[in-house]
Amino acid sequence: MWKLLSLSKSNSKEDKKLVTAVKTIAGFTPSNLALYRLATLHSSRAKEKDGFRESNERLEYLGDAVLGAAVADYLFKKYPFKDEGFLTEIRSRIVNRESLNHLARRIGVASIMQFDHKNAQLRQVILGNALEALVGAIYLDKGFIRTKKFVIDKLIQPYFDLEVVVNSSSNHKSKVIEWAQRNSKEIRFDVTDVKKGKNSKEFTAQVIIGDQPYGQGFGYTKKKAEQDASEKTCVMLNI
Repeated sequence: MWKLLSLSKSNSKEDKKLVTAVKTIAGFTPSNLALYRLATLHSSRAKEKDGFRESNERLEYLGDAVLGAAVADYLFKKYPFKDEGFLTEIRSRIVNRESLNHLARRIGVASIMQFDHKNAQLRQVILGNALEALVGAIYLDKGFIRTKKFVIDKLIQPYFDLEVVVNSSSNHKSKVIEWAQRNSKEIRFDVTDVKKGKNSKEFTAQVIIGDQPYGQGFGYTKKKAEQDASEKTCVMLNI
């Protein structure tokens, strides 16, 4: 059972900053601030207690499921005549790792993250996870209906043009390969680094065209890292 943290007793500068951030990001005052404090705690800053290293990973797991359900519910009602394959594809384009990282940066999650700042690359890969953890915290604090309202009103409608999402290609790797073939360029995708965490691996991928490095991407699978690198390469090549 989560202990309810009384906001009247929360006088620290950090807690006041967190309360303000949650109000700005989510549009409401948190009832249980401890949940949101945990949602912003990356494992790189977590301390072990009673044999358990408490971080935002459990909330991330929960938030991933709740976010997926909220987006699925929204799309199901938005497109009443589309089949499950279409709905699944559009949902994946909204909640994929790069999309969530970008969204988390836009709404200000980076300003409240607690992580090891000595690892510069962490910021590139943890924000989307933190956003999922934040969704998990909102769900435990306010329930599913309020969480769904947050997802729709604060995430989807302000930041996603669904017509663009529907009509865009999500396979950036294929687009980069096709561009290289049209221009008679050799292309390869190098995995340049693999960081092993307690429960996962973080991959770094680099697109090489000819002998020139282009986009560098990050992800928890090799495929996702290559897609991230390919998406950044598409921007660099304007394709």
